[in-house]
Amino acid sequence: MKKAILYFFVLMSLHSVAQKNNIDSSQKDSSTQIKKVLVEKRVVFDTQKVITYDTIRVVELAKSNEFAKKKTVKETVEQTVEETLESDKPDLSKIFSPGKIFWSIIVCLLAYILIRLLVIIVERFAERSTNHRITLKSISPIIRIIGWTLAAIIIIQGIFQPPMSTVIAAMASVGIAIGFASQDIIKNIFGGIMIIFDRPFQVGDKIEVGDYYGEVKEIGLRSTRIVTKDDSLVSLPNAEVVNKAVSNANAGEANCQVVAEIYLPLDINTDMVRQIAKEAAQVSRYIYLNKPIVVLFFNEVKDRRSFLKMRLKAYVSDIRNEFAFQSDMTEIVISELVKKGIIKKEELM
Repeated sequence: MKKAILYFFVLMSLHSVAQKNNIDSSQKDSSTQIKKVLVEKRVVFDTQKVITYDTIRVVELAKSNEFAKKKTVKETVEQTVEETLESDKPDLSKIFSPGKIFWSIIVCLLAYILIRLLVIIVERFAERSTNHRITLKSISPIIRIIGWTLAAIIIIQGIFQPPMSTVIAAMASVGIAIGFASQDIIKNIFGGIMIIFDRPFQVGDKIEVGDYYGEVKEIGLRSTRIVTKDDSLVSLPNAEVVNKAVSNANAGEANCQVVAEIYLPLDINTDMVRQIAKEAAQVSRYIYLNKPIVVLFFNEVKDRRSFLKMRLKAYVSDIRNEFAFQSDMTEIVISELVKKGIIKKEELM
């Protein structure tokens, strides 16, 4: 399109120059030359386009050189346009010189070190603070995004300094290539961005996605990493996380509800068991007393036998101690029930 506009305005200008200088009819017949050049070059142009700086420069050059060299309109148009477009091509040897490549590597290394250092500092502060731990941990992915974005801007605009047209063309080419080659990666990246800004959960939360339940350790651009109760690190693709139902146990709070389940005989005294269960939760060192303790009973059949299932619900003060609190409540309740002769060990499941 750019080349078509240049051809058009150069030819129009030459036609005007020919009329002013009384050139013979073979050179004044610019309309025929216009048609021939455009047909040969297979160019389509839009006369409503705005004349750019490049177009004006080509026109002025054509006016000054055409009749001095006594060339035909076609020769002048082709030579002038080709020379102008050739002069607009960026010098890649200057843009990607060894010195600039060296400094871009230095910037990447410094960015990596600074980002890593800031994340470590934030993580350490988060581990020392119970009340603000989750808030501090949620800053880590934002630090990474801002840090690498600034590094990319410094490298492109501060070091290489390519022409804007080159940047746009490169971005378009890279975008098309990535779009065809790695659609799944792009889905995961957009999923990661949605998670960071929509915030259905954050680093430090306990979430359940599909068959996996654990604490969110990291929200990356490609995947979300959680640590399960058996201390396994699971990486979940962000596209999968976004498209599935996510259960958040604490939603940014330091505390969360913990449930301990115990199967008991049907003829047991539920009032006495309820009192023992509440006391067992209260004496645990992990208890969060600002929220209620609830004890529920359900009839359930298991292995062709009927049982009374007790569910003890209480809140742990620090979600990192969720499983320790669950184990603590279960052990204390069973110990007290056996000690008081309410149940026998062989009656437990």
